[in-house]
Amino acid sequence: MLGGYMGKILLVDLSGGKLRNEELDEKLCRQFVGGYGLGARIIYSRQKGGVDPLGPGNTLGFVTGPLTGTPALTGARYTVVGKSPLTGTWGDANSGGDFGPYLKFAGYDAVFFEGISEKPVYLLIRNGNAELRDGAILWGKDTYETEDMLKAELGEDARVACIGPAGENLSRISSVMNNKGRAAARSGLGAVMGSKKLKAIAVIGNMPVPLASKDKVEELRQKYMGEMAPMFVDMFRNFGTSGLVAPNVGSGDAPVKNWGGVGVRDFPNFGAISDANVIGLQEKNYACYRCPVACGGRMKAGTKYNYMAGAHKPEYETLAAFGTMCLNDNLESIVMANDICNRYGLDTISAGTTIAFAIECYENGIITKEDTEGIELTWGNSSAIVSMTEKLAKREGFGAVLADGVKMAADKIGKGADQYAMHVHGQELPMHDPKLGPGLGVGYRIDATPARHLQAVVGLAEGPGMMPYDKYSYNQPGRAEIYRMVINLHHVLQASGACHFGLFLFMPPFSTPVQDFLNAVTGWELSADEVSTIGERIATLRHAFNLREGLNSLQFKVPDRALGVPPPDEGPLKGVKIGEDGLNTMVTEYLKLMDWDMSTAKPSKKRLEELELEDVARELMSH
Repeated sequence: MLGGYMGKILLVDLSGGKLRNEELDEKLCRQFVGGYGLGARIIYSRQKGGVDPLGPGNTLGFVTGPLTGTPALTGARYTVVGKSPLTGTWGDANSGGDFGPYLKFAGYDAVFFEGISEKPVYLLIRNGNAELRDGAILWGKDTYETEDMLKAELGEDARVACIGPAGENLSRISSVMNNKGRAAARSGLGAVMGSKKLKAIAVIGNMPVPLASKDKVEELRQKYMGEMAPMFVDMFRNFGTSGLVAPNVGSGDAPVKNWGGVGVRDFPNFGAISDANVIGLQEKNYACYRCPVACGGRMKAGTKYNYMAGAHKPEYETLAAFGTMCLNDNLESIVMANDICNRYGLDTISAGTTIAFAIECYENGIITKEDTEGIELTWGNSSAIVSMTEKLAKREGFGAVLADGVKMAADKIGKGADQYAMHVHGQELPMHDPKLGPGLGVGYRIDATPARHLQAVVGLAEGPGMMPYDKYSYNQPGRAEIYRMVINLHHVLQASGACHFGLFLFMPPFSTPVQDFLNAVTGWELSADEVSTIGERIATLRHAFNLREGLNSLQFKVPDRALGVPPPDEGPLKGVKIGEDGLNTMVTEYLKLMDWDMSTAKPSKKRLEELELEDVARELMSH
C-alpha cells in the first residue's frame, strides 16, 4: 500500500452484528484523498437516495486522511460523515485530538456503520482486530464518564470517540466527542450514532503509518516549522482561538445579539471574554497529536459555576455563541455552558445560537416565563443561559423544544418565531459575518453542508483588509477564480487529515505545504493543478449527494440579518448591505466557474466526466 494509508477499512453491520474488512483501493485514494472526500465517495456509491437520516439505511463513517498520524504538521484530524438529520443534506464534522491517529495505529483508515443495533454497543479495535461489545453500562453516561469507564476497562492506551445523552436522545444538534472536549460537532451526526445504538468507538494500537519517504517528511516538518507565520502561531499558542474574540467583535465579524446587534455598541465589554481573560482561567494548555502549536486548554475549577478542573477551554465559536450572541460577558458561565455541551455531546455553535434565539423570542413575548418554567431568558442573564443550556442538553421542559435547533424550535413555537431563527436550511449560522467577508455568504448557501464557515474559508481573507461587499466588485478580474481555487485547496486540506488552521500557520502560498506533505507521505507527485482538481472533485461529489436527495442549494435562504437587511446603523459595517441581489451575483459567478446549471445547480455532464465522476453524470442526467 502507498504511504499514508493503512490500506484497510472496516465495514460494520450493526443490525446483524457482522464485521468485515475491505482493502482500500489506491485509485480511490488518489481521487478523493481521505476524510469527507473518501467518505463521500464510499457512501454515495453504496447508499441509495432518500434514506431516513435516523434509520438503518443511513451509513455513518469515521474517516482519517493520509496525513493523519504522520509527522506532517497538524496531521491529527478525522471526519465523521453521513446524511445529516439536521438538514437532510450531506453531513460531515471534523475533530482533532488524538483519536484519528490512533484509529490508524489500530490498523484502519476508516470505519463505516450500517443498520441499527438492537441494544447499546461499542466497537473495539485493537491492532487490526475489531469486535462489537455490549455497551449497556455506558448508555446514559456523559462523554467524560464514558471515556473514563472505557479506559478503566481497556487501559489508558485506549482512545475513545463517543456520544453523550444528547446523541442518545437524538438531538439533531448533537456531536461526537473525543479527548473530553474535542468535538466532531456540526451536522448533528451524534444523533445518527445514537439512532444506531452505537455509544462509542475505542481504538488501541501501535501499528506505524507507512511513509513513502520518512526522511523527506521529517525534513519538510523542520522546514515548515521554521516558516510558520509568527503572528498566527503566537496567537494560537498563547490564546487558542479565544484570541479572535476581541478583534472580531471590533471588526464586525462576530455576530452580536442574535445577529441583530452591533458589537461596539451592544457588547462593549467584549474584552471580558477574550484572550488574556480566558487564559486567566486556564490551568494548562495542550496539543493535538504532534502539533507544535498546542492551542487547546484545560481550565481551572469554576468558582461561581460548578465545573471541575480540566474542563475544556471554550474556543472562539463557543465564546461568540454563548457570549456575544447572548450579550453575555460572564466568562465562567460560558465555560460552564461549554462544559455542559461537551459532556452531553452538543454542537456549541448550534446550542448557543438556539439559546440566543430563545432569548429574542422571550424579549418579544413569543415565549413567556410560564413556557420557560420560571427561567428569565433575558439578554446577558448568565445563570438563565446556563440553566436553559442544561435543559436543552437533557431534553427537559422547554429544553425539549430547543433540543433540535432553531428551525425545529421555531416550527414548534410558531407565532412568528421563525424571524429570529438564524439558520440556513436548518443549520445554525456560525460566528462569522458575510457583511465583512462576502464569500462566506456563498459558502453558507452553496456548500453541501449549509452554514459552515470552514467551507467558506476565503470569506475570512478576501482582500487586504477583509473589505465589505460595497467596497469592491465581486466581479473584478480573478476574484471568483481565487475563491474557487482556495475552496478547492481547502477541501483537499480537510480530506488530508490536517488541521484547517494549518493554512494560517504558514506564509502564502498556502497550497505549497499541503501539496508537499501529501507527496512526501504518499509518494505521489501531485501538481498544484491536480490538487485543485481533486478538491473540485470532492466538492462536486458532496454537492451531488444533495442533488440526489432532491435538494437544490440555490433555494436555500441565508437570513436577511446576515446579508445586511436592514444594514447596520452603527459600527464598522454601518450601511453595508449585501442582500439577495448581491449574494446572487457572487453565487452566479461561482456557478459559472464550476460549470453548474444556473437554475438546477446540476454540474454539466462534460465537467462531471472530466472529474471522472461518470456514475454521477449518469445518475443526475437521468432525472
